[in-house]
Amino acid sequence: MSRTTATVAASLPDHWEQLVTTALLGTDRRTPPGVAPGPQTPSDLLDAAAAATVRRRAGLCPARPAERLRPAPEDPRPPLPHAAARRLAALLADRPGASGGGRRGAAPDLMELLPQWLQAANARGYAAPPQALPALLDAARGRTDLRPAALRFAGPRALWLARLNPDWRFALRAAPGGGPSAPDLRDPQGIRRLWQEGLFAERVTLLTALRSRDAAAARALLEETWATERAEDRLMFLDSLRAGLAQDDETFLERALADRSRNVRETAAGLLSALPASALAARMAARAAACVAVDRTRDVPTIVVEAPHECDAAMERDGVVAKAPAGRGERSWWLGQLVEAAPLGTWPGRLGGRTPEEIVALPVADGWQGELHAAWCRAAVRQRDAAWSRALLGQPSAPEAGGPGAVSLAERARLLAALDAGERAAWVSGFIETHGLSEAFQLLGVCAVPWAPPLGRAVVDALNIARDAGSYPWSFSGVMGLAERCLDPSEASRLDALLAIPDEPEDAAPGAGSYWSEAFQRLVTTLRLRGAMLAELSPGEPAP
Repeated sequence: MSRTTATVAASLPDHWEQLVTTALLGTDRRTPPGVAPGPQTPSDLLDAAAAATVRRRAGLCPARPAERLRPAPEDPRPPLPHAAARRLAALLADRPGASGGGRRGAAPDLMELLPQWLQAANARGYAAPPQALPALLDAARGRTDLRPAALRFAGPRALWLARLNPDWRFALRAAPGGGPSAPDLRDPQGIRRLWQEGLFAERVTLLTALRSRDAAAARALLEETWATERAEDRLMFLDSLRAGLAQDDETFLERALADRSRNVRETAAGLLSALPASALAARMAARAAACVAVDRTRDVPTIVVEAPHECDAAMERDGVVAKAPAGRGERSWWLGQLVEAAPLGTWPGRLGGRTPEEIVALPVADGWQGELHAAWCRAAVRQRDAAWSRALLGQPSAPEAGGPGAVSLAERARLLAALDAGERAAWVSGFIETHGLSEAFQLLGVCAVPWAPPLGRAVVDALNIARDAGSYPWSFSGVMGLAERCLDPSEASRLDALLAIPDEPEDAAPGAGSYWSEAFQRLVTTLRLRGAMLAELSPGEPAP
């Protein structure tokens, strides 16, 4: 250090903030403390700052050493085959915002294939490559639909990483046991301590995880503090009982029917109505049966309806909402709720021993058919009753494309969900063959993947018909996207004949032929890519 610097350092106290302010404002506007103004002022300021920097560094007390980071837990699952690991890297590189991403022309949308790849990898029990975990967590952060499969595939190391990066904290909330204070479910004291002292989100996670492992223990934990919980918290806790709902929950749910919160009462009633052997289901069955009967005095047996004339306190306690929505009559509103909550097994005995198909086929007097059948539809969905769902759907080739109770495509889709995968595919195939694809999008969404061969053929044939007719192609983009994800990869070879640009009819949409050709090229390329993905994940099996 020069003599001038030493002199300045000795004469100036270590006013670091003042030195910084002087440097920002300039020495012509402010003179550093202890320095005479003049041409040497800028140099004196720099000398003072240098001396202060040395003093600050020399006077810094050493910090307490941080705790050594624990190693990431081992993942005992087998590693991915090399080809599958390369494929995963390519799929993750195509995510939005990643270099090289984006969909162009006939190129497959790789990010849309990632969910299927994860499902297949999880089914085979593979562990995620450590180097892929950051990109995998980034992808799951941007798409909530990916999170369950992505976190299952990522395994315990994902939680280890999530505790180090705030951007990945969603993994701690989404994965069972991911919370920083989540106890071992085999530790009763830790469970009780977290339940009594934890934050609301931690308690919900704990209750959900415990419910999947020991339903009775989770219910007992909730019963202990039920009376002191807030109404909104009671509602969330009660909703967790849907997982593993069983007859053993009835006593607790019956008590919840007397809760001071209407939302809690309605939720408890909904859960009880899903238990066909519950006392509430029996009460609802008795009320509904008193409203519906068969009149055998007519030329044709006919269902007659006498809707409730009032909604008494007992009905309200059992979850019937007394006030009807705008535009709905009170009596029809009450009737619908009673029929929806009654076990479907009530009706064959009440209506002459008839099957669901025979009951649905009966005429209903005085315009009550729509209300009655719509309530049976909701009951079939809630109780997942295949026989009633089948009866209410009717034949797919019917002019109305469904039973009289299925008044919308969304309701038909919910009814289809109660059927097994093969029957579901067969029904939707018949629907497409009769009515085409324009109405089938929601129905296709509930069919198992990959689509069964009859359904795949029906979709491809309908697309081909639309293509040859010169139909407006962009209206089928949603179905094309579904086909890329859901058609069996073995269908690719059957589509090669559709790759050429077709002759456009005079009334076709401009550019329709080129669009159809490009869309089919993308479809074929995607199907072959999906087939290659499955082969890479199962190297010992023949390619599909």
